[in-house]
Amino acid sequence: MPFIADALSRVKPSPTVAVSTKARELKAAGMDVIGLGAGEPDFDTPDNIKSAAVDAIQRGETKYTAPDGIPELKSAICAKFRRENELDYALPQVMVSTGGKQVLFNALMATLNPKDEVIIPAPYWVSYPDMVRLCGGEPVIIEAPIEAHFKITPEQLEAAITPNTKWFIFNSPSNPTGAGYSRTELKALTNVLLRHPHVWIMSDDMYEHIVYAPFEFCTPAQVEPALYDRTLTVNGVSKAYAMTGWRIGYAAGPEVLIKAMTKVQGQSTTNPSSISQWAAVEALNGPQDYIATSRVAFERRRNLVVGLLGKIDGIECPTPEGAFYVYPSIKGLIGKATPSGTTISNDEVFATALLESEGVAVVFGAAFGLSPNFRISYATSDELLTEACARIARFCKGLT
Repeated sequence: MPFIADALSRVKPSPTVAVSTKARELKAAGMDVIGLGAGEPDFDTPDNIKSAAVDAIQRGETKYTAPDGIPELKSAICAKFRRENELDYALPQVMVSTGGKQVLFNALMATLNPKDEVIIPAPYWVSYPDMVRLCGGEPVIIEAPIEAHFKITPEQLEAAITPNTKWFIFNSPSNPTGAGYSRTELKALTNVLLRHPHVWIMSDDMYEHIVYAPFEFCTPAQVEPALYDRTLTVNGVSKAYAMTGWRIGYAAGPEVLIKAMTKVQGQSTTNPSSISQWAAVEALNGPQDYIATSRVAFERRRNLVVGLLGKIDGIECPTPEGAFYVYPSIKGLIGKATPSGTTISNDEVFATALLESEGVAVVFGAAFGLSPNFRISYATSDELLTEACARIARFCKGLT
């Protein structure tokens, strides 16, 4: 339709949302569907956080707030960064948004000009490239294959940087692979970035607290303090505290950038939900027991899924360092056919056939920029994961 903006033709709908929608439709039609597409903890938000939200309502904290968040939450964020990441920020260096996605979008919208390039390692979170395109920039993709444990090398990063590079988006642990960069691996990347002072770093740390020993989380500005003045450190409460629906993300970085991002937000959504902000204050300042408890469950599920998928001929499933995803390769299944005659020519065909024949919803690898793979979110019960893996095994065994 002619009145739709040309910029919208540069992006496509979210594949992860599409998979979840298709799974819900099939389930509503009576099919027994196990949805492993959504990146959402299945646990309930901790009671102390819910109580804080109720208390905020009772106190009348239901009005507009400052566009970039209430001072109490920004103070809690500063304290979190000092306590957990050895990073010192003042309140004007912090902003709060309606989820981590808005933080990223604000930063890109506030900084990208035509022909600006943004380096994105693949596999990547599905929204990174499309947000860059929508904001007028050009995504530059670096592939990190399974043989490299889904992590890029310093040589790859060096080769991708040009005079037009504006940002390097870094995500560890990663969605969709769960791969995490060690301090040594990250230091090798920051050494490259030190040589290119025009490149800014956008560190998406959303899965910081979902990591498994012996892996230890670290973030770029922490590993290389010399990058502090050109790093935007992004985080949120969605994954760590099972607060996906509360929609609170936050970031800290140079004041000039935060002011520009706040200007974008002030002309779009303005402030995040006041009630959600007060709940997030309690999440960050209150007891942290939930994080350790949920991590134990996620690690058990990771081990369960990796073990079961590893027994299936044609599938290779690395063990991730964090998050709640696995990203198996189906290279050994490409070219085979289903009993109905459908040839598994790529991972999208695989995912579609798996859903239609066995009722298991996964996200195909092409959506994340690296094929042939698929993503499983193991943020669901052990019983459902066991059954889903049994169905995947049956499906793969039926291919000829």
